[in-house]
Amino acid sequence: MHCRNFLSNAHLTRRSMLQTCAMGFGGVALQAIAGEKPSSPVDPLAPKPCHFAPRAKNVIFLYMDGGPSQVDTFDYKPALEKYNGQDPRKVIGKLAPTQFDSIGKVLKSPWAFKQRGQSGAWVSDLFPYLAEEDVIDEISMVKSMTSNFSEHTSANYFLHTGNGFQGRPSMGAWFGYGLGTENRNLPGFVVLNGGLIPPGGLDCFGSGFLPATYQGSVFLPRPEPVANINRREPSEDLQKSKLDLLRNLDKNALADLHGDPQVEAAIRNYETAYLMQSAVPELMDLKGESEATKKAYGMDASFKNTRTFGLQCLTARRLVERGVRFIELTCPGGNGDRWDQHNKLQDGHTKNCKSVDQPIAALIRDLRERDLLKTTLVVWGGEFGRTPFAQGSNGRDHNPFGFTMWFAGGGIKKGVSVGSTDEFGYKAVENRYEIHDLHATMLHLLGIDHTKSTFRFSGRDMRLTDVHGHLIKEIL
Repeated sequence: MHCRNFLSNAHLTRRSMLQTCAMGFGGVALQAIAGEKPSSPVDPLAPKPCHFAPRAKNVIFLYMDGGPSQVDTFDYKPALEKYNGQDPRKVIGKLAPTQFDSIGKVLKSPWAFKQRGQSGAWVSDLFPYLAEEDVIDEISMVKSMTSNFSEHTSANYFLHTGNGFQGRPSMGAWFGYGLGTENRNLPGFVVLNGGLIPPGGLDCFGSGFLPATYQGSVFLPRPEPVANINRREPSEDLQKSKLDLLRNLDKNALADLHGDPQVEAAIRNYETAYLMQSAVPELMDLKGESEATKKAYGMDASFKNTRTFGLQCLTARRLVERGVRFIELTCPGGNGDRWDQHNKLQDGHTKNCKSVDQPIAALIRDLRERDLLKTTLVVWGGEFGRTPFAQGSNGRDHNPFGFTMWFAGGGIKKGVSVGSTDEFGYKAVENRYEIHDLHATMLHLLGIDHTKSTFRFSGRDMRLTDVHGHLIKEIL
């Protein structure tokens, strides 16, 4: 047997050789007994079988960073009008501590609510495009979502990874791990960054203890969305020669490290990056899109953030067409802010909705017209909601006790409303659901049993939902 250590030029001693190779002796013996040949490395991105027939193939997660106010968007509460300006402790009762513990008076919504479409969904005037019948009737609301955290960073980790601490795999990474990808020229998990990376940073999109192959790739909404995507070498032949050399060196390193999965993941990422050099420019080339389509997404809007989010939504549809498994959109930066209005609620939420309303409505219509909505799960929501009473005089604080998320396409029932909060929109009181249930349901729709999609780490079979998670059956 010939062994070598690429980290050292010195000859191995017998003791070093035994230390390096010891774990391999059992495998050699087992293969000899079984009469098997050593297996070749498994492609981590190859399409994988589902646990059962899926309803959806792709996910578009419309992440509303900061915490949209449920009582100003989709959860109509007449009691807020009745008790507006009164002490919430007297009319609501005991209040939990808030993020800043600045509790003002009961605050009614500045926007009028109406029942929209055939489904009769309550939608405020903040969403004139989503409120149109052919859009709102595609959507199902879950009005009883809860979170375990009321601070942005921990709540973002919890929403994205199922754990409130840094370092766990993002749900997009879990989807890639469980299903693989249908397009090797693009990453399986793409984050379309509108300008605001959420509190918690890029770890919200990381692969954690899963191989790095599954981490999110962040694209920016501009002609060159990925840095250094264009070839720098003067000729394609020169670039291929360099890549061939790198590939041979990597293969030797992989052999020396006995198939280390992290090295394998790094090699796969290099290969994907090379393939992206042609795939990404083609993805972002909108010459084939009609002017009517671009206009529908708001790409000619006077408000910059509408144009930005419109490009993100159109790109998301194009990524679905190209087989990308999980796409997340973050909020636009500049000319507005996160959905985090501790003051100036009316101004902030107006700008937030102006950014996303038209593009999201266009996305749902476009997916439906292209026969993609039935196999694409669209999810809308933030890390928590907001209080029904004021912070100061004209803001709202964080509220993890009851908020709204909505779903469309991908096996979701159309036009249903599930769960409810109390009469003030403060706490979930009927069909209370948590983030683990959200993850379990999303995985289920793509054909994955969340209890069986596990990864062995630190002596334990880890999963996105940990030891929790129930399906939100009412929307299935």
